[in-house]
Amino acid sequence: MNRPDVTPFFDHATNTWTYLVSDPDTGEAVIIDAVLDYEPKGARVSHNGLEALYSVVERRQLKLRWILETHAHADHLAGGHWLRDKSGAPLVIGARIAEVQKVFAPRFGMDDLPTDGRQFDVLVEDGATLPLGNLTIRVMHTPGHTPACLTYLIGDAAFVGDTLFMPDYGTARCDFPGGDAATLHASILKILALPPETRIFVGHDYLPTGRADYACETSVAAQKAGNIHVHDGVDARSFVAMRQARDATLAPPTLILPSLQVNIAAGELPPPDAQGRRFLRLPLSFAG
Repeated sequence: MNRPDVTPFFDHATNTWTYLVSDPDTGEAVIIDAVLDYEPKGARVSHNGLEALYSVVERRQLKLRWILETHAHADHLAGGHWLRDKSGAPLVIGARIAEVQKVFAPRFGMDDLPTDGRQFDVLVEDGATLPLGNLTIRVMHTPGHTPACLTYLIGDAAFVGDTLFMPDYGTARCDFPGGDAATLHASILKILALPPETRIFVGHDYLPTGRADYACETSVAAQKAGNIHVHDGVDARSFVAMRQARDATLAPPTLILPSLQVNIAAGELPPPDAQGRRFLRLPLSFAG
């Protein structure tokens, strides 16, 4: 099986892994799940991280062929829109992003947002393929965390987004609209049916007790042997019960409100007003 070069980049502010993946024979490359810097206390946006990432593409003289999103993230602002403008590479996401847009656009009063996914350049379905030099990107629909989640298979590597974490941390939450624990379990079984030596690259890492260093790479064999939520022997009923009980204790992600309204628009920030100011929306809810 062909082996792509994988260079990970870690965003400490959001615990997000971004990947630069390239074909060693041709230099064609993709970037998966890029992060736009956002400081929530001051609502400050910068492109420093994206510029550092793209400088690696330029220094290694890679040709950026695609910009891939595994799903509409709720924990960081996506940087794909900036990378598309910088490089001209198409922005790719799962076709079911339209379902996510239909849920969240009304919640943010985004009445003028088309909810058919047109903000992205390429919408892919399960089983689709994209060329990458002498490699092929295969698309696996792996919903459960969200309805539109994808895993990208490139040679011997699987980029699973939020579906799986490192074995000592477990699996994705399923309590967002459209999420479902039974569906996630079925998606994970699809991933774990890949060859045992398949490298798995996760979308986030949160240090569990007992580990001091952030990690991004595991394998199908390691997940089956030791994932604390879904190792061999954990059946669907047990997984769903665990996941639902755990999700009931979780607070919303810190950046869920700014992230979703930007990310369902393919990472494009709201247009500036006459004074050049841009505004995100903060829908209020009332307890009791």
